[in-house]
Amino acid sequence: MNDTLATLLAAGVPIAILIALGTLLVRRRGNRPPTGPGSDEDSSGSVLAPPRPGGSTVDETTAVDVPGTPPAPAAEPASGSAPPAGAAVLEPELLEPEAPALEVPAPVAGRLARLRGRLARSGSPLGARLLQVLSRDHLTEDDWDELEETLLLADVGAGPSAELIEALRTRVRVEGVKDPAHVRTMLREQLLALVDPALDRELSTARTADGAPAVVLVVGVNGTGKTTTVGKLARVLVAEGRTVVLGAADTFRAAAADQLQTWGSRVGVHTVRSDRDGADPAAVAFDAVRQGRSEGVDVVLVDTAGRLQNKAGLMDELGKITRVITREAPLSEVLLVLDATTGQNGLNQARVFGEVAGVTGIVLTKLDGTAKGGIVVAVQRELGVPVKLVGLGEGPDDLAPFDPEAFVDGLLEA
Repeated sequence: MNDTLATLLAAGVPIAILIALGTLLVRRRGNRPPTGPGSDEDSSGSVLAPPRPGGSTVDETTAVDVPGTPPAPAAEPASGSAPPAGAAVLEPELLEPEAPALEVPAPVAGRLARLRGRLARSGSPLGARLLQVLSRDHLTEDDWDELEETLLLADVGAGPSAELIEALRTRVRVEGVKDPAHVRTMLREQLLALVDPALDRELSTARTADGAPAVVLVVGVNGTGKTTTVGKLARVLVAEGRTVVLGAADTFRAAAADQLQTWGSRVGVHTVRSDRDGADPAAVAFDAVRQGRSEGVDVVLVDTAGRLQNKAGLMDELGKITRVITREAPLSEVLLVLDATTGQNGLNQARVFGEVAGVTGIVLTKLDGTAKGGIVVAVQRELGVPVKLVGLGEGPDDLAPFDPEAFVDGLLEA
């Protein structure tokens, strides 16, 4: 630096000009950025921010808070990055859950048409085997015995089987059995007569004259699918535009009320239940009917605990439930749920329940895919009440009003 100054003086440059140039160089050196490639520090070690518009810079090491100046807003974290330390985080379980969309039950009309196909695939002896025997050129006594055995194996019952065989013998003698189409028509007419299409199979679900809801009590033994049937029946009624309240009067099985409430919630139906296990089922049933009346619903469905027909204490309790309910509203229906595969044991159940609870209709579950379709005839004969509903499978809408003609046609298509 001294050599440069001496050279300029020797060249005759005025001293005033040299002083001005020196001052300018000092100012520039103080403002210039770091000189090292990629360096973030000057010679003193200070970190310098990038130049602002206009050329000014900020030395972050000397930044101070100015009193009265609002703090700069915190930068929002980038999407997907972790929240800042100390930030409040809303746990997932504290978020408001979205209400599930209500299910729309399938229309009731035409449901039994599905049963025809399932019966046809089940190999029911009331179909192919009966037609096969009746189509023979000459029917011997052995053939008639085979027909009767087929009917008995299908749980038609001894009395109805004998009636059907006698009616067929008479028609075969008079009309003959040459034409297969005629044989099928003849057998269809006789089976339909046994099933009895004249019975009133309509569910009584109309409100009473004083505006009380129709009350449907559902009874049966363990394992017949009773609670599931109540849930499916609620869907049938909702599909028909009815308003429903469910009563979980099965207080002995811990999961029964939960199961019923799940069925109801899917279609927007409220369930009345006890807050403790082992509560008085009659009280729960009464509360359900009372709430149904106060809400102005059309139907109250009351589920009861499964009970064996030979347990006197449980059957007496069922009588108590019936008496308590009728203090609030009359019973419109008492539906007995039977497993179609139980055969003659189902008839014993039906007999006792009919005496205790005054059964008005039968619900046959597990009717699809079974060779025991004759139970329809036998149970109607035993109780003198009709089969009103049949279970077609395990789907939520696999419960249908019973149609005698569709049922017989399904058997004969097997």
